Amino acid sequence: MAEERHTHTAPDGTVYEHTHEHGHTHEHGHTHTHANTKAVLNRLSRAIGHLESIRRMVEDGRDCSEVLVQLSAVKSAINNTGKVILKDHIEHCLVDAVECGDMESIKDLTEAIDRFMK
Repeated sequence: MAEERHTHTAPDGTVYEHTHEHGHTHEHGHTHTHANTKAVLNRLSRAIGHLESIRRMVEDGRDCSEVLVQLSAVKSAINNTGKVILKDHIEHCLVDAVECGDMESIKDLTEAIDRFMK
């Protein structure tokens, strides 16, 4: 598979780089390397740990109000993680989709935003 590397500069001067692996069977025929992948994985790990502690709270019969407060915190953490993923996607994939005239990727993003915002 041939790999093609691209860089884009955001208005704030941040340089983003991603690659396309031609011949790859990914949905859009290419893959992207994102700057925030490690941060997203860390956030997800924390949310998973938090959910496990909430499960223990329920198993231990803790007060419903406390459980609801903790669930709200996890929900907020997941939403913030989604925002990081969305920002990363816009700054990388969407820029490339617009440059390539890839309307399918733009449509997919719109549908993903609709599902995420429900």
